Amino acid sequence: MSLFEYLRQELTGLIELFFPPACPLCGVLLPPEKSLALCPSCLQGIRPLSSPYCPRCLLPYPAEEGQDHRCQACILEPPPFAEVSSVGLYEDSLRQAVHQFKYRGDFSLDRPLGGLLATALETTGRDFLPDLIVPVPLHLSRLRQRGYNQSLLLARVLGRRWRKPVPGRLLVRLRPTPTQQGLKAVQRRLNLKGAFGMRSALAGQKVLLIDDVMTTGATARECSRTLLAAGAGEVAVAVIGRARLHGY
Repeated sequence: MSLFEYLRQELTGLIELFFPPACPLCGVLLPPEKSLALCPSCLQGIRPLSSPYCPRCLLPYPAEEGQDHRCQACILEPPPFAEVSSVGLYEDSLRQAVHQFKYRGDFSLDRPLGGLLATALETTGRDFLPDLIVPVPLHLSRLRQRGYNQSLLLARVLGRRWRKPVPGRLLVRLRPTPTQQGLKAVQRRLNLKGAFGMRSALAGQKVLLIDDVMTTGATARECSRTLLAAGAGEVAVAVIGRARLHGY
């Protein structure tokens, strides 16, 4: 062990002695296992996606039993992205975590949430290995208002873990768009049509697109379409939470 590694280890031990790590959601002190991002109770509150769901966009169906099958949207208009991965359902602990991260300025949740997303991607057994990790961008006006792009923070966690480039300004939002909350699927698509652009072309790279939540998939579709038009070879999507569509 080098002197630097020894000193870092000792300093980390002292910090944890006087400031023991706590769960970023409930504040409970974390157990000695350093691999935990949240406390066991909050982790149990994350509901994993279970069948039946759409294998293309991960839309969860309301039925508790049944086989996976493509949703109506993916049948009528196959999405441009190859696949979607998520940590779990956008409910309970995961919903609380995303709200704190996105709307309450708790950007320290980037590492816990990014770690959960990386683990979810690594344990799916899929063969998609990205060349680039690209976040869904915010318009400059929204970025100034919020102060940070939560998708970029998540993408950087994955980039450091996998040693992949994260070009934060490759995919850009060309115009401010009204919030997607409360809009129906058709309205969301129209709201985002032509809203994204590229600062430079791609040359067949596989891209992993990062966002916090997927609801109708309109944002993922438009971003993926923009990336493919710029020369991306393939686009996969990874999100923290996959939301249900009420009234589906």
